[in-house]
Amino acid sequence: MVLKDKVAVVTGAAGTMGLAAAKFLLEDGAKVALVDVDMLRLDNVGRFLRGTTLAVSCDISDSMAVRQAHQKIAAELGPVDILVNNAGILSNNKSEGTLDDEWKRVMGVNLDGAFFWSRAVLPGMKARQWGRIINVCSLAAKTGGLTAGTAYSTSKGALTSLTFSLAREAAAHGVTVNGISPAYVKTPMITEGLNEQQRRQLLTQIPVGRFCEPEEFAHAVRFLASPLAGFITGEILDVNGGLQMD
Repeated sequence: MVLKDKVAVVTGAAGTMGLAAAKFLLEDGAKVALVDVDMLRLDNVGRFLRGTTLAVSCDISDSMAVRQAHQKIAAELGPVDILVNNAGILSNNKSEGTLDDEWKRVMGVNLDGAFFWSRAVLPGMKARQWGRIINVCSLAAKTGGLTAGTAYSTSKGALTSLTFSLAREAAAHGVTVNGISPAYVKTPMITEGLNEQQRRQLLTQIPVGRFCEPEEFAHAVRFLASPLAGFITGEILDVNGGLQMD
């Protein structure tokens, strides 16, 4: 159990991708704080997990809520060693169809939330000379959004830049900061929201000929969180079936 006694935070833990990541971290011995705004759903999924978990309700776009959630986790599980900034919301509207409130909400969850959580846990990681921050970015940051809208694509591009900035800041302190850039993971938010024409068109463009399984995404999280990933930082790992090659 390579992460035995490490404390991990997974945001958006009630969703398909967050839950898959939490399962793998628990298998590796970590104690996992499951963070989500939907406490009812969080309680339901938490019943099926094996290992030490703590369910925490938090609107990650609210800096005070993040501060309070972090304090609760530190008090009950211990200092945070691993942060998976997974929570995100999707907007498929292009620029002219994006309302002000929609823009602010997407940025608040997809970008501000990752910053607030990183800012909260980074000082302790630096002090202990060990830590892992993993940001869930997106192929949309590189493509402008094949099906995703302007706010979503922009927020993920900014999250990529935040990853680079934090990686540069934290590297000398034994803390790595990396991103995972998945494309079309099988989730209600992503693939199940596509219409049939979009599904057929995308599958012809993805060289492996299928969508990503949540466990494949979670395995990338597990790898970047592991002790043997300590020489990798400031990297954005593509998990896209060859849809984008660079």
